[in-house]
Amino acid sequence: MTNKDTPIIQAKNLQKTFKVEVKQSGFLQRMKSLFHPTYKEIKAVDGINFEIKRGEKIAFIGPNGAGKSTTIKMLTGILTRSGGALEVLWMDPCKQRKKLIYKISAVFGQTSRLWYHLTAKDTFKLMGQLFGVPKKELEERLDHLISTFEIEELINTPIRKLSLGQRMRCEIVASLIHKPEIIFLDEPTIWLDIIAKQKLREIINEINKKEKTTIFLTSHDLWDIEQVCDRAIIINHGEILYDGSLLNLRKNYIKKKIIKVKLANTTTFKPLPFMKIVKQEMDFVKFEIPNTKENLQKTFEEITNTYDVDDIEIKDPAIEEIIKEFY
Repeated sequence: MTNKDTPIIQAKNLQKTFKVEVKQSGFLQRMKSLFHPTYKEIKAVDGINFEIKRGEKIAFIGPNGAGKSTTIKMLTGILTRSGGALEVLWMDPCKQRKKLIYKISAVFGQTSRLWYHLTAKDTFKLMGQLFGVPKKELEERLDHLISTFEIEELINTPIRKLSLGQRMRCEIVASLIHKPEIIFLDEPTIWLDIIAKQKLREIINEINKKEKTTIFLTSHDLWDIEQVCDRAIIINHGEILYDGSLLNLRKNYIKKKIIKVKLANTTTFKPLPFMKIVKQEMDFVKFEIPNTKENLQKTFEEITNTYDVDDIEIKDPAIEEIIKEFY
């Protein structure tokens, strides 16, 4: 018997090493390598540790080549780990992959699971049959998902005729047909416009709230992360650099504050020595200050005592700027 605090994903010293052939430069060396190739090992994932509980929304962040997709492929059983221990829903993803795929799902932003020439509706029904969902339960499930994702007008259209945003909504529907306990989302909003991205974020949050689906998200769009996730794991060169809440990430790694001031008139704004002007117009100024209590206090005193102010806004830098501190 498990409780809500029992991790459903556990990675201990998880490793993945790839053997890559070394390219030779000279003609004789290339000819020799045809019969006696030389290889080198590349560590894509280098002994990482993390645990994830049911219902969590995790952002798995890192630059290209950091090891994000490799980790997801090990978690879903697509790749075999080179070392360490790994459990997903108390199963070994590689040894018990056939059993595990009925309990998880994955959406890769650049790879489609939909049948190109079939309609969305036919694809959904076929997916339901492949996962062994009973007919009546499948119909009820599809009615609910189609309504939630607002794709009633799309389901009888061949997949090849859908826009990227429409297709991605169908991808998510297809991934949720069998009620997975965990859904892995690898760059799900790539190529989508602003409206389609926001809709997808809302749907992901709704699925998590209503069905307690655990979300494991990778994205280069930091707005995705801020709108969806509560916890971030930052990985680079196959190693975890940070594992904690987004709130603590902001709190402990913010080096500056961004201040926007709307003046009531066109009075010239004269910055204090610690202020760095980013933008200045007739009655508007945007500047940065080092993030200290003393600087904030001096800034407020200067602005309120010296200028006639219509509006003032204080912002933290984008999470992308904060993450750069790790890189």
